[in-house]
Amino acid sequence: MKAAISQGIIEQKIFMVRGHRVMIDRDLAELYGVCTKVLNQAVKRNVSRFPLDFMFQLTKIEKEEVVTNCDHLKTLKFSPQLPYAFTEQGVAMLSSVLHSENAIQVNIAIMRAFVKLKQILSVNKDLAYKLAELEKRIEKHDVEIHVIFEAIRKLMAPSPVKPKPQIGFKSDPKWPSK
Repeated sequence: MKAAISQGIIEQKIFMVRGHRVMIDRDLAELYGVCTKVLNQAVKRNVSRFPLDFMFQLTKIEKEEVVTNCDHLKTLKFSPQLPYAFTEQGVAMLSSVLHSENAIQVNIAIMRAFVKLKQILSVNKDLAYKLAELEKRIEKHDVEIHVIFEAIRKLMAPSPVKPKPQIGFKSDPKWPSK
């Protein structure tokens, strides 16, 4: 294996497409030390091992989005080929079609990166749930505080002054005055 591949480098090459954490064929080929064409040929020779939940080809729109969001994939912008995306299971299956020692070591490193990301997301889910609960409590308090302020404003507002009845003689406009 080339110098040990850092978890950080692998994690930067994992992103979300169609609700799945995936890696692009070009990045995987680079990590395995083979050409993208060689990797894809090995997959095509063993296509039955790669159902749609293991590997899928990006659409043109997805490719454009990936290129826009991932600086290291800028060269894909001008490629006429649509890249393949491999889910965690698809990456695991690659070790069965790429038979080098390097492929085995790279697969182990990639699997560890996927596991680490799952752990991070799990912690974030718990945090997100707790944050949502806190927001609900605060919203409830906000409503209660708003009601209190409205009541205080009503108490502070001057009461409407009723017109006082006039005391004394009133002239009737129907009667002519002298």
